[in-house]
Amino acid sequence: MQWVKRGRILNPSVCSGWLTHAQGPTVLAREGCLRIYFANRPQPNISAPSFVDVDRGDPAKILSVNRPPLLELGDRGSFDEFGIVPCEVVEQGDEVWLYYTGWSRGTTVTYLLSIGLAVSRDGGVTFKKAYPGPIVDRTKHEPYMTMAPFILREAGRWHMWYASGIGFHETQGKHEPRYIIKYASSANGIDWHQPNVTCIAPRTELESNTRPTVIRRGDVYHMWFCYRGAEDYRGGRNSYRIGYARSANLVDWERNDTAAGISVSGQGWDSEIITYPYVIRVGNQDLMFYNGNGFGATGFGYATATWEGDRGGQR
Repeated sequence: MQWVKRGRILNPSVCSGWLTHAQGPTVLAREGCLRIYFANRPQPNISAPSFVDVDRGDPAKILSVNRPPLLELGDRGSFDEFGIVPCEVVEQGDEVWLYYTGWSRGTTVTYLLSIGLAVSRDGGVTFKKAYPGPIVDRTKHEPYMTMAPFILREAGRWHMWYASGIGFHETQGKHEPRYIIKYASSANGIDWHQPNVTCIAPRTELESNTRPTVIRRGDVYHMWFCYRGAEDYRGGRNSYRIGYARSANLVDWERNDTAAGISVSGQGWDSEIITYPYVIRVGNQDLMFYNGNGFGATGFGYATATWEGDRGGQR
C-alpha cells in the first residue's frame, strides 16, 4: 500500500504567536467533523493539550480552533507536572476518554514519562483527569517510562500498544531515552495488565520505536509507528521515520519498514522528519495524520491510503 500526502493542515507559524507546536495529532471522528487533539508548548519545555475541528470530507479545511488548554498541568511532584501530550481518544458511552503522556522532569536525565487518563462529558471539549496518578506506569519489568498509547477494542477486550523505556544513551553531554513498543490489555480501559511483551523490537541497539497506531483490515492488523536513532535525530541523519508491521493476533508482529508507504518529502515542512503517525478510518477511507520537521513546530498534515487491490489487507 501507499500513502498519498494531501498537505499540511495546521501551521503554528500563522497562529498569531499563541501556538508554537502542534505535536502528536490524535483524532476523534465526530458526526460533523474530525476533532484533532495535539500538544502545544506555551512555555519552553512545557506541553499543554488543545484541538482543532476539521471538515470530515476535507481535513485540510479547519472549522474551528480551541485555544485554552484542555487540562491543567499536574501538581508539584506529579507525573504530569510539566506536560500533557494527547495520544489516544476513545468514546465510552456518553463520555470521551483521553489517554495522554504525562511529563515530569528528571535530575540525571531530561524527563520521565507515564500514561494518564482524562474524561470529557461534553463531547470532548473539556476534560477532567480521571485520577491524579498514571494508569500505565513503570513496573518491576519496565523500570524507566511508559508513553504514547494506542487502543483497539475487540470482543469486549481493550488492547493497548505503547512505548516503554529501556534506558538512556549518553551523547553530546545529554542522556537520550531509548524505548520499544510493548503490549497491554484490559477489561475496562482503566486497569491494565502489562505482561512485558515486546511487539516491535529495535533493529539496532540504539534505535527507539514509539507512537504505534493500529487498524484492522480483514484478518490482518496493520501497525504504523515511528523510529529514530539515539544520536543526531533532531533533523539529522538519525531523524524519525515511519515504520510498519503486520500481525494476525495483536501480539506477534512482522516488521517491514519498506511497506510503510510514506517517508519524508523532498522539500518543505516534512522534508527532515516524519513522525508521530495516527491512522483512522473515516467512512471508506483510511487517513494518516502526522508531524513533520521540528516535532510539531511545523504543525501536522495528513495522507490518504491506497491499498493494492483493496483486499482488506490480504496481499
